[in-house]
Amino acid sequence: MEIMENDIDLVYLWVDGSDPKWVEKRNACIGRSEEKSGLNCKGRYADNDELKYSLRSAELYAPWIRRIFIVTDEQTPRWLDTSNPKIRIVDHKEIMPAVCLPCFNSTVIEHHLHKIPGLAERFLFSNDDTFFNRPVAPDDFFAPDGLPIARMNWRPFRKVTLFLREKVLRKSIRYFPMVVRAAALAVERKYGIYYKDKAHHNIDAYLKSDYERMRALFDDEIAPTLGNHVRAANDIQRNLYTYAALAEKRMHRCYVGGRTSFRFHIENKRHYKKLAKYDPLFFCMNDSEYATDADRQRVTAFLSERFAEKSSFEK
Repeated sequence: MEIMENDIDLVYLWVDGSDPKWVEKRNACIGRSEEKSGLNCKGRYADNDELKYSLRSAELYAPWIRRIFIVTDEQTPRWLDTSNPKIRIVDHKEIMPAVCLPCFNSTVIEHHLHKIPGLAERFLFSNDDTFFNRPVAPDDFFAPDGLPIARMNWRPFRKVTLFLREKVLRKSIRYFPMVVRAAALAVERKYGIYYKDKAHHNIDAYLKSDYERMRALFDDEIAPTLGNHVRAANDIQRNLYTYAALAEKRMHRCYVGGRTSFRFHIENKRHYKKLAKYDPLFFCMNDSEYATDADRQRVTAFLSERFAEKSSFEK
């Protein structure tokens, strides 16, 4: 099946964690004004202008993208030119039921991407801290048969490692491995296959029809998590849709290394040299509870130099 260059959309999640109205809403939801855990820390919501530079990277290296949807909670980036016909702001209320709102949990938001009005059958999903680093083409994301390509990290011992950590060493499992495991176990119960690999934490490809169908298929598993306004232990990560598609042979799996996808921890200064060394196709600049405001300022300075040319999406 030939992939048309104009029928692939790009979806972002974005939040400005410094917006006073948003902060007031978040604080009322969690019942306190400060949270330093990895689940709900400043780095989870900080806006270092990553979206602006990610859009620059998209226009520079993936100009064939049809439309770009930015999913937000009653917010619009101050620098965004909303008159650009290629851009559309999508509010949480447009795609999520009342039980989810207000939502400060990206894991829950991601279960509703297929409801974005006007979304193409083929779409890419990106967080605002992920970037195209070199030119890409539609066939970097969709195979000749039209099915998505799942870029995965090879983790052959992940199931055993998590079991040993939790049951033998009696140590807690961090949020992300835990919710990815929940997705893998849900798929194992449906299909009898346990996928040890996990997504490369970058720009992923999906078919909207498969996403929607699998969302309905796993409704019983997902339903209890919809009221998790902030991240919670029983969340199920969107790897669910990748694993289910792989089980149904509706997606092609490939493994990645540092030259394809690099996850950059912004508090680690050495990662700047690693990024330059590997020059990957994609990279992610991951903020967290370990990062400081100085680390965030360094990120903005780096991105403003790396993607210096203003995009048509800016005022």
